[in-house]
Amino acid sequence: MLSTTLETPAGPFTYVVSDAGAVRASGFTADVEKLLPLVHEKLREETRPGADPGAVGEAVRAYFAGDLTAIDAVTVEQHTSGPFMAHAWQVMRDIKPGEPLTYRGYAELAGRPAAIRAAAAACARNAVALFVPCHRVLGTDGTLRGYRWGVDVKAALLALEARDQQR
Repeated sequence: MLSTTLETPAGPFTYVVSDAGAVRASGFTADVEKLLPLVHEKLREETRPGADPGAVGEAVRAYFAGDLTAIDAVTVEQHTSGPFMAHAWQVMRDIKPGEPLTYRGYAELAGRPAAIRAAAAACARNAVALFVPCHRVLGTDGTLRGYRWGVDVKAALLALEARDQQR
């Protein structure tokens, strides 16, 4: 696997990709060691620094430059123990920039309106922040709730997406 760190307006952003180019972990940190435990043991490989940001880095830069859909085409690879989690992560990618949902709304979108805790768990277990946009899911009361990379980062991402939607 290759790791790359980019400077972004929301802080340093590091991603780990497989040799095939699928993002296996990502987050707002410069410390790749914080990301490696997020990669499922079945997907772990030796990790080395990437020399070039590649297509993933281009998508991240385009996102922060205002092309909020640039991250949609990035291939991700996460391992899960059950079908709901995989489905929930795919559905999360369907949440549009600038249109955040509550955990309740996200559970409904995932087809299980009563599964609010499962929806929250899908957000908490998401290893590929930004590409599977768990930052677009808010507390049931519409407020910002925890985010692995800090509520300030979540707020910055939501503000970027809201600004772009107003253009």
